[in-house]
Amino acid sequence: MLVDFFFELRRARVPATLREYLTLLEALDADLHGWSLEGLYHLSRAALVKDERFFDRFDQVFAHHFKGAEMDLDAFEVDVPEEWLRKMAERFLTEEEKALIESLGGWEKLMETLRERLREQSERHQGGSRWIGTAGTSPFGAFGFNPEGVRIGQGMSRHRRAVKVWERREYRDLDDGVELGTRKMNVALRRLRSFTREGGDLLLDVDGTVRATADNAGWLDLRWERERHNRVKVLLLLDVGGSMDDHVRDVERLFSACRAEFKHLEHWYFHNCPYEFLWKHNSLRFSERTSTWDVLHRYGRDYRLIFVGDASMSPYEIVMPGGAVEHWNEEPGIVWMRRLLDAYPSAVWLNPVRRRAWDYVESIGILRDVVEERMFPLTLTGLDEAMRSLS
Repeated sequence: MLVDFFFELRRARVPATLREYLTLLEALDADLHGWSLEGLYHLSRAALVKDERFFDRFDQVFAHHFKGAEMDLDAFEVDVPEEWLRKMAERFLTEEEKALIESLGGWEKLMETLRERLREQSERHQGGSRWIGTAGTSPFGAFGFNPEGVRIGQGMSRHRRAVKVWERREYRDLDDGVELGTRKMNVALRRLRSFTREGGDLLLDVDGTVRATADNAGWLDLRWERERHNRVKVLLLLDVGGSMDDHVRDVERLFSACRAEFKHLEHWYFHNCPYEFLWKHNSLRFSERTSTWDVLHRYGRDYRLIFVGDASMSPYEIVMPGGAVEHWNEEPGIVWMRRLLDAYPSAVWLNPVRRRAWDYVESIGILRDVVEERMFPLTLTGLDEAMRSLS
């Protein structure tokens, strides 16, 4: 079973070596896995994976290979899981019922009301329309519905209407090793690379010299050609988490194609809209942040800036201080967008949402204006248009 698991990891392009596999066997002989599937998971990941970029691929292979390998014989005797009970409390409304629920009337009113509720509320509530609680129509809480509110403690989005989220959410880094479906993207991105080549030092044209010497009856006839430098530099800013979870596969294909095509590629993550900090690794986004000012000063104006995101969010996240869904931002996202665009005049926004849906999302319209209509769909045609714009 472990041999098959090892080769399945290799087929998934997780760079596990034979030496690491033998180390895993030695650890298993020493009973370090505690004779549990969870112990085997942690032990094998520690032994076989040396780069956190491959954690997600390892998890997928492990789940596929060992699915059903462990069964809890006491499963019918345990209490009903708390998560099941919480799901029973979720509130699902008809479209007619949703239409009757009104928002509080703007960002300032929402924040002011939340402060009042926090001062006044002293106990748990469920199913109501006023207090911070669950399964109701209040603007504050979880597992209910409101056209505009603050989500607290739900763990995931259900209606995608929250303008603020009070919980720690985990995002994973995008995989830059995806191969399937990237070839056509490579061809589209290559258009930008072709526009940024220029002549440099002379190099010996070996094939041309051989042909010319043969044509010259053996007399040496040296032929030269100019070295061609790929000097394109790309700064890739990737929206991650939330509604972007629907587009992970397409964005990973783009990321992989960019890795293959651009020698000088720098990437950073943001959520919904860039603010005062960016990050390199999603698992460390709360502890290892980099000031956006530092990023602006680190890369020169010769970089091409590519935003990748669905631009789908509450408009407050773009135009209001404090509007960021996960933290309190002193300056609106639109201010940071304009700073980035001023620093990198050659910029585009790639949007995985279909173009025909853009007119129905207010935040997409705002960002299209900010980038001066340089927003393109994440399709082959859109990529081609974007590369022409960047060139």
